[in-house]
Parts: sequence; C-alpha cells; structure tokens
Amino acid sequence: MTLFVFFAVLAAAAMHAIWNALVKVHLDRFLSITLMTLGMGAVALLALPFVEVPKAEVWPYIIASVIFHTGYRTFLIGAYKAGDFAQTYPLARGTAPLLAALGGIVAVAEVPAPLAILGIVLLSAGTTVLSFRGGAHLERLNLRAVGFALGTSIFIASYTLSDGSGARLAATASSYAAWLFVCDALWALVLCLIFRGPKALPVLARDWKAGVYTGVLSGTAYWIVMWAMTKAPIASVAALRETSILFAMMISVFALGEKMTGWRGAAVLSIVAGVVALRLG
Repeated sequence: MTLFVFFAVLAAAAMHAIWNALVKVHLDRFLSITLMTLGMGAVALLALPFVEVPKAEVWPYIIASVIFHTGYRTFLIGAYKAGDFAQTYPLARGTAPLLAALGGIVAVAEVPAPLAILGIVLLSAGTTVLSFRGGAHLERLNLRAVGFALGTSIFIASYTLSDGSGARLAATASSYAAWLFVCDALWALVLCLIFRGPKALPVLARDWKAGVYTGVLSGTAYWIVMWAMTKAPIASVAALRETSILFAMMISVFALGEKMTGWRGAAVLSIVAGVVALRLG
C-alpha cells in the first residue's frame, strides 16, 4: 500500500466518522438509512454522463453488491433495535475485516503479507474493544444483538469483496461507484415504497438537505475505499477503513466531552499498532 493510498483511506475513515457524528436526521432508522442511500444515488446520478457504462461482466458484481448492501442495512437496523448500538456496531465493524481477509484468500486468492495480517488482527481487536467502552462488558450484550452484529459484519465483508473485485474489473473505480450508488438508491426507493408506501416520500423530502449532505460524505468516503482496493490488497484497505471507529471515538472524547476510559485507551493502542503494521506491511 503506497503512502498516498494509505492516507486516502484514512481520510475516507475520517469522513465516515464525521458525517456519523454531525448529521442528525429526525427520522426512524429505516427512513434515515434510506435517505442517506438516496442522497448517495442522487449525487452519483450527476456523475453518470462522465463515466463509462459498466461492461457486461461487471454487472453481476454491482447486482451482488446491491443485495449485500440491502442485507447490511437490514441487519444494521436490527442491531439498532436489538441492543446497545454503541456496542453492537463496533463489534460488527471489528469482525468484518477478519472475514474480508479470509474471504479474500478464498475468493480472489489474495493473501496479505504477515505484517498486514498482524495489522488486520490488531485493528479488528481494537475496534471490537471499543464495543466495551464505558466499562461495559461483553456478557451484557444479548444473543440477539450479537447475532445481528455478526450478521452485519458478514454483509460488510461480502460487499467489500464484491466491490473490490468489481471495481478492479470495471473501466475505472469511478464508473463502478457511480453506477453502484445509483442502482442501490433505486432499489432502496423500491423497498421504501413497498414497506412504507408513497406516504414516506414527503417525509423524506422534508429532510432532503440531510440526505444530500450524508450522501456526499458517505459516497465520497466509499468511493475512495473502492478506488483504494484497485491499488492495494482488499483486506488491508477494509481493515484500515475501520479506523473510522477510532475517529468517532476521538470526536466523542474531544468534541463531546466523553470520558477516556481504560477500555478506550487499550483500543486506541491496538488500532494505532494495527495502522503502523498495515503501513509497514
């Protein structure tokens, strides 16, 4: 992984943390996630005239990614409902890089270097430790919450591998990202109409600015990640992306005045060590 790609992925992780920390949408979880997805699609729609239409062999990856992202959002909402999301979500994000690494070995025959493997493990461990922040303990997580968290991680790893492979096969990462975001938004709109009906559209329209804002930030962050996966091993990029949890924790401590606990300190050391190992690997 070159230094430029390394810092680009870190920037993407920071953007992911920033829009999660700053954007407040007064909608239920299903509609707020739908709004963000529509925002990504609306912005990507403007880019379609400037990128190539994907070749036939690229479309199965786009379709698979839309399916995986739908599963991801479904389990994400389930994690919100089942337990403390501040714990279950880091658990999901921390497990996903390990699954992506294993999947990369099997699916794309991409075996990370020994130092990169160490970095992935350290990053995953540190991210998972953040699910215990504030002195909470793993046994307080109910099995339903853990199930949704692990299900979420499986879908994260799945769309990561699909998008990494698809972006490499496409003419450019920008072409793949733009068409993926538009297709994903259209499918999200269809699901919204199926489950909530036309009455949901005026509700979404009232918060359209938040949708555009989150769409730009999240879309840009993930576009960087997909581009990076065409330049570096998928598993390494996937692990480095999860430093977004570290950035979110830093925002909560320095901007929101939350306490730096022992668990958080241990997580920071593990994540930083993982970042260093990934860079050296």
